[in-house]
Amino acid sequence: MSARETVAYVLAQAPAPPNDPGGQGEDFGKSSPVGLVLLILFGIAVVFLIRSMTKHLKKVPVVFDEQKAAAAAPARVKRAEATREAETEQSEAKPDKGEGS
Repeated sequence: MSARETVAYVLAQAPAPPNDPGGQGEDFGKSSPVGLVLLILFGIAVVFLIRSMTKHLKKVPVVFDEQKAAAAAPARVKRAEATREAETEQSEAKPDKGEGS
């Protein structure tokens, strides 16, 4: 037998069946009670998340009006905006010493 014939003979043979059928034993495709418990817990979590989301969505206004939003803004936000406006006015009022000199 030549080397080519030997290689062809070896490649043509069917592989021997493995001892481990790749996880497809007696319990293949069956679920366990742990899987059922996890599925129920995920379902309960989804129900609570949906309830929470609907509560938050009820608080969102249908139309976003800037005047109502400004009136409802907390005092610290209003103070921050006033400070920012004052700083902008001061920077516009000061001439830069580096320009034109």
